[in-house]
Amino acid sequence: MASFSLPHPRGDRRPWGNRHGDEQCAPWTRVALLSVGGAVPAVAAGWYVWNNLTYSDREKEAVAEAGFIQKQATIAGSELNYAEGPDTGAALLLIHGQVMDWRGWNRVLPELSRRHHVFAVDCYGHGRSARVPEKYRATALAADLREFLTQVVGGPAIVAGHSSGGLIAASLAADAPALVSRVVLEDPPFFSSVLPRAEKTFNDVDLATPAHEYLHSGERDFTAYYLQHGKMLDSFGEKIRKSALSYRRKHPGKPVELCYLPPAFNELFRAMDCYDPRFGDAFYDNSFHRDFDHAAVLSRITVPALLIHTNWSYDADGILLAAMSGEDAERARSLLRDVEFHKVGSGHNFHFEDPRRFTRLVLAFTKRVPE
Repeated sequence: MASFSLPHPRGDRRPWGNRHGDEQCAPWTRVALLSVGGAVPAVAAGWYVWNNLTYSDREKEAVAEAGFIQKQATIAGSELNYAEGPDTGAALLLIHGQVMDWRGWNRVLPELSRRHHVFAVDCYGHGRSARVPEKYRATALAADLREFLTQVVGGPAIVAGHSSGGLIAASLAADAPALVSRVVLEDPPFFSSVLPRAEKTFNDVDLATPAHEYLHSGERDFTAYYLQHGKMLDSFGEKIRKSALSYRRKHPGKPVELCYLPPAFNELFRAMDCYDPRFGDAFYDNSFHRDFDHAAVLSRITVPALLIHTNWSYDADGILLAAMSGEDAERARSLLRDVEFHKVGSGHNFHFEDPRRFTRLVLAFTKRVPE
């Protein structure tokens, strides 16, 4: 799951308004609008609420206008959902992280598609792709994406992966260099996500453990269970947790959206209803890493690599509040043969929090690939 920072403001052509009719937002906005001498604060408050609740729809429109079409393919007997952009250059395959889907890349898709023929997949257990627990392993996912490159893309591609998607991208680059021209590794949890060390990481206490316990709880709504047991909500306090649970009860099956919290928060829940918690359980029992030695994989990557490392810290209990520590990132960097490394001041979801810088880094890295 991502850490938080307020994303850059984004423009829009729509009139202001709360399309959701969310009763929790109306009083909050009215207070600002009725404040004596509060015209500027009122406008700011109104924009803030509007932005928080409409960012996803606006980004979907931009992606559609850029020419992306959602499709499905059967890969090794399993249905894989993906989006394909216009054929404007060298192929670029995007692999999202846990609890996301291909739309998690929405903010960068229009710009990337100006230079690349983009394919953005839903990993198994996410989005509209099949739930296939026996394939919730880095090597199995990479094997099917290798087939996807051959069967759908039709040849080599630049491969970019975020978080767990970065682990899959690394496996793909190491094992199929003829199909991967370059690899972008956006803050993958190298080394830290492997047991026993994983027990002292945010992913374990926030997602893997709740996913495992949910599967044995008899509960039927993982989003509601996560809202009650996920560590991420601890930092926001019980009022936010209760507000989110109340929203979930009033809007069952609808992604949690809190008008007073930024898109970086609401994005975490946008695709959660389509997430298979057995994917998280594969991190809990370490099966995701079966036959996947991080150091060995990194040392086998021969194609040029872009490694991006975001902010990191430890809490008072020694829990790593990031995908990689500085030591992990340096170790990964040292094992890659041909690497461009960037340390960025961002939360884990860098491409969402700072899409302009992300696209600049990626396009500068990929510009040497022939179309």
